[in-house]
Amino acid sequence: MERRSLMGRSFGMMLKDRGGNFGMMTALVAPLLLAAGGVSIDMANMLMTKNQLQDATDAAALAAASALVSNEQPNIEAAKAIARKFLKAQMAASSSADTPAEGEQPGTATAQSGDSATAAPEAPDWDEVNTSEVNIIETPNGVKGKSFKVSIVNKHLIQFNAMTRLLGTDSIELETRAIAESATESKNALSMYLVLDRSGSMAWKTNTIDTTKSKCPNYTEANWGRYPNLAATSPCYITKINALKTAAGDLFAQLMLADPEQIYVRTGAISYNASQDPAGSLAWGTTGAASYVNALVATGGTASGNAFKTAYNKVIAATEDTAHKNKNGQVPTKYIVFMTDGENNYANDDTVTKYWCDIAKANKVQIYSVAFMAPDRGQALLKYCASSAAHYFEAEEAADLVAAFKAIGERASAMASRLTE
Repeated sequence: MERRSLMGRSFGMMLKDRGGNFGMMTALVAPLLLAAGGVSIDMANMLMTKNQLQDATDAAALAAASALVSNEQPNIEAAKAIARKFLKAQMAASSSADTPAEGEQPGTATAQSGDSATAAPEAPDWDEVNTSEVNIIETPNGVKGKSFKVSIVNKHLIQFNAMTRLLGTDSIELETRAIAESATESKNALSMYLVLDRSGSMAWKTNTIDTTKSKCPNYTEANWGRYPNLAATSPCYITKINALKTAAGDLFAQLMLADPEQIYVRTGAISYNASQDPAGSLAWGTTGAASYVNALVATGGTASGNAFKTAYNKVIAATEDTAHKNKNGQVPTKYIVFMTDGENNYANDDTVTKYWCDIAKANKVQIYSVAFMAPDRGQALLKYCASSAAHYFEAEEAADLVAAFKAIGERASAMASRLTE
């Protein structure tokens, strides 16, 4: 009995002894702590790698889209190869390229500089950790052009480190996507009609010397009563009507530069003085409108109402839409370019012009207006008619008029090519 009592007391004392609990707790918790540390390392690696993968995928899509509209214009398969090659090169140059740790197989996570593990001498094979899918859709764009949509899905395998694997997961696959678009041709079809003042004041001189002539009659408001018998004097100054012809020529040059094959642009013109002149017809290209403008002679008074009405009816006509539909398949943007150097002789012509300007703007016709050395009332009318403040120009010199018409041509014929992520 005495022996049993001794054994019982010893066993009881052993159970009450807590001296070894820390070691037992450490043995139980250590794997969880290691796993938590491994997860934090792998999470940082995943975030960094995902960002670099997305950058590489975006760049590869843009590289393929750009190549398709470059001078070389590779075929679809060649463009896909460009995307894959670009993607591989981008990731190879990235600091996140996976390097297997010592004792691990290719495809494991990159060893961090602070880790105790040392990097293996060889990086994993690209195809073992990365798969990519490149799709390119080609569609017609305009009459002769093509548009391309490049989409890339890129998947990259990251192996977890040994500590994270204690949770039972060996790896994760990251996925990034990118889309880029490009086009070899994207032009806006347009119909443009010019409404031009050819009243007598357009024969007056500007302040710009005509270097092609030694002397000529230099008409002004003060000596206009002597037309056409004013004696020639030197130097010779460019007349407003000739400045207008030069300016219109620059506008037409911009349109022809954008549409050399005359597929998208139709132009026409009408002039006015105290009455409306015969209207020119809208036609492909700019030849007809240019001939009309170059034949203008400055005489008479000023009345713009009926001329503007005619221009509106010309550009808005259903036959104009049909002409574009049959040739380029587009609904054209409609433009009216309205110019004067003076003011209407009668206020009623201001009222009529404003009425048709309102109707034109309500029907989405873009109106550019140019006041060329015009008095206040003429400027006010053209400001009212312009589609916006940016559509209104004031020109006080011949060079200003040329610059205004050139700017209108550049805006109207602006190319709409795009390359987007």
